[in-house]
Amino acid sequence: MLDRSEPGATMPPAVSRAVELLAGRRVTVLTGAGISTDSGIPDYRGPDSPPRAPMTYQQFVGDPDRRRHYWARNHVGWRHVHETRPNPGHLAVRRMEDLGGVNGVITQNVDTLHEVAGSRNVIDLHGRYDRVICLTCGRRISRDHLAERLDALNPGFADDVPDAEIAPDADAVIEATAHFRVADCEHCGGILKPEIVYFGENVPKARVEKAFAMLDDADGLLVAGSSLTVMSGLRFVRRAHKTDRPIVIVNRGSTRGDDLATVKIDRGCSPTLTTMAEALATRRTRPGSPATG
Repeated sequence: MLDRSEPGATMPPAVSRAVELLAGRRVTVLTGAGISTDSGIPDYRGPDSPPRAPMTYQQFVGDPDRRRHYWARNHVGWRHVHETRPNPGHLAVRRMEDLGGVNGVITQNVDTLHEVAGSRNVIDLHGRYDRVICLTCGRRISRDHLAERLDALNPGFADDVPDAEIAPDADAVIEATAHFRVADCEHCGGILKPEIVYFGENVPKARVEKAFAMLDDADGLLVAGSSLTVMSGLRFVRRAHKTDRPIVIVNRGSTRGDDLATVKIDRGCSPTLTTMAEALATRRTRPGSPATG
């Protein structure tokens, strides 16, 4: 079922099979870091990604030095994510939603780019980079507000850092953070944490149940840009397979869900999803199609 061809004048066979499969169906779209790489946000597990060791929840809450280092790096990295824009892959998903072929998006990304692209029904499975939560009192603030506080505590810090490697969770890899001052909760003095699900932390149960309900209301599942390495994404593929819903996976490289896929496409998300959206739009405008009667 693999198709490793690059975009060209002729639709690759696996893409054509996917279009045939999705035509006339409403699907849930599950996305991972691979859909955002064309916006300049690297992924953790792509074929060309360097080895990464993201901070765990236990490290963040249990070690003040690690927490300070994280916030210093995040103070640089979040600005990069804040400036990114949706790419053709995000826009293609939105277009399929506009055509009535997508009932919603479950994203493992924290970059909010589906929302920026105009998708209306998005579940941020792993949270969002632009919100911060107090682990003691539960109050939430915007990352913009925290940036103002961190700028006041660390004048010129972000401006003094040379070009830094950016990670998918809005982190940045930099050195010399020992002098960085961390901001605590303004209301209770508790630990502030990005409203992101860290490694070693569970996705909130209510959010998972909402995502399952979205999938159960769909006729199929389209996975885009996820290696499905972690169970938080793979469980939706397993659910779709168990309930006999067709599964299309678009991802460069293998995934843990390949054996369950109805169609697997080994290509980049931007060209593949754009081609699929255009083909589905063409079908809907043909005489006799459901869109035209």
